[in-house]
Amino acid sequence: MNELSDAFPGADLMRAGLEDLVVGSETEASLLVSMAAPRLRALGFDVPDGFSAPSHRLYELISASNAGAHSRYNALVRRAVSFARAAEHASTR
Repeated sequence: MNELSDAFPGADLMRAGLEDLVVGSETEASLLVSMAAPRLRALGFDVPDGFSAPSHRLYELISASNAGAHSRYNALVRRAVSFARAAEHASTR
């Protein structure tokens, strides 16, 4: 497994999502990691099996508790993408 470096943006969110997936907890973080799982696995991260239709489930979870669901959803996705890009950059060094 690749090391989940705190230097990567969004590492805290990815770490929380991985921990939540291990115990089967459906959270914003675990659904986000489920969405990013193929890319994270390609980078060498050990990602447990996630949830089906994670993008839809994430949006539903956010919209149930947040009036600005679209903005929150996009912000979370941007954090996951930033993490993956930083990990990709680190792996090519």
